[in-house]
Amino acid sequence: MRAITYDRFGPAEDVLCLETLPDPAPSVGEVLVRVHISGVNPSDVKARAGSRPGVTKPPFAKIIPHSDGAGIIEAVGEGVDPSRVGERVWIWNGQWQRAFGTAAELISLPEEQAVTLPDNVSFEVGAALGIPGLTAVQAVLGGGPVSDRTVLVSGGAGTVGHLAIQVAAASGARVIATARGEDDLAAARQAGAEHVFDYGDARLADQILEATGGAPVDRIVEVEFGQNAETNTRIIAERGTIAAYGSAKDMTPALPFYPLMFKAVTLDLLLIYILSKRQRETATQQMTSLLERGALKFRTSETLDLSDCAKAHDMVASGQRSGSVLLKI
Repeated sequence: MRAITYDRFGPAEDVLCLETLPDPAPSVGEVLVRVHISGVNPSDVKARAGSRPGVTKPPFAKIIPHSDGAGIIEAVGEGVDPSRVGERVWIWNGQWQRAFGTAAELISLPEEQAVTLPDNVSFEVGAALGIPGLTAVQAVLGGGPVSDRTVLVSGGAGTVGHLAIQVAAASGARVIATARGEDDLAAARQAGAEHVFDYGDARLADQILEATGGAPVDRIVEVEFGQNAETNTRIIAERGTIAAYGSAKDMTPALPFYPLMFKAVTLDLLLIYILSKRQRETATQQMTSLLERGALKFRTSETLDLSDCAKAHDMVASGQRSGSVLLKI
């Protein structure tokens, strides 16, 4: 099979190689998926670059990157229902704590990590469900229903934020979002946000409270926890929740503990790779329902050939994109 590999950390162009490897075979409890589309996420890029704190060398001698992907089950291992052969699926955690991910023609992995892809959903969308899709669903719905609640989505034009707005709106929430630049502000509105504000505005907290008539926000989906801690503390409701999935601009934030404590705020720090079995099953069911309803629209910035994997990594690393970066296998 054709696959992208790396055996050391470094710039994408220097370490990513296209090579031919033996086809894998499914072990007991596994399925073999012929990958049609591989999704490239920031976590894949950081792992290849060696930018995770304390990690000095790759955890495996040879790595095929990428955790997200979509394709068709080609074979099954012992203990797996043979009727799954031919099933369209999307993949989660393809390369999480495993050597071989989805940047290859074939991947063998536990059958529960290959989820049925609804007939009305493309492989391109399927390749964005594992990390961006599940993160958005868990961030919005992980604490329960949000119908008639006010949800703030920080960074509403980003890949996760744009989906989170749609998830919240489709689930009956009143949605407020932040973004920057006319195009991104418009994208957040089109996704379903009733009010959208520039996240760099010094009056952001006041603007949000003016939009709600002074009522605090029930749930905040946060991409920059540290940078926005003070604003969020002002606007969050008593017993509200801040569901944070990132803090890249301030990785060691000072926490306004007592103001948050006296509101009994819940801080929900999300790492989608390690959801419990129950959490993942619930989030997957919720996302499948939204997909079948046609409630989610996914944006793709670029679809490149597998051989252009280094270019795809650089595009993601630059941050200059308005949707998923995908590889066609």
